[in-house]
Amino acid sequence: MAQLKEGSRAPAFKLPDQSGTEHSLKDYAGKWLLIYFYPRDNTPGCTVEACALRDNAGDFKKSKIAILGVSTDSITSHEKFAKKFQLPFPLLADTEKKMVEAYGAWGKKKFMGREYMGIYRMSFLINPEGKIAKIYSEVKPKEHAEQVLIDHKAI
Repeated sequence: MAQLKEGSRAPAFKLPDQSGTEHSLKDYAGKWLLIYFYPRDNTPGCTVEACALRDNAGDFKKSKIAILGVSTDSITSHEKFAKKFQLPFPLLADTEKKMVEAYGAWGKKKFMGREYMGIYRMSFLINPEGKIAKIYSEVKPKEHAEQVLIDHKAI
């Protein structure tokens, strides 16, 4: 898979969220969409990022930006995570790793000297035409929500 670039068409997807409802890129045609990829439910960085997006949900709504979180965790795991932290947006369960691979968010990672395959913490801001307006390849969980809102205003 070629690396995605700003201005290129966002890869299509169709995945269930924490309640089993399927979401596809087509569902968001004509709307702004933030797709954020995160490694695992209930881990420190992922919780900080999800809660920062939750805390800024009103501003995202005012800016007409929908939010989708994506990880390879199960629907059940997403359901518990979303309920525990009262997340007001869908978390997609990419258990077969199709979406994370299509977006280039899956690959070799290193932690404490050990290499393994995992999800890169990254995000894509998709414009109403279905094209990638902004790629966030190095996300700081605490600051990410505000950065997206600032960038959206500038686009």
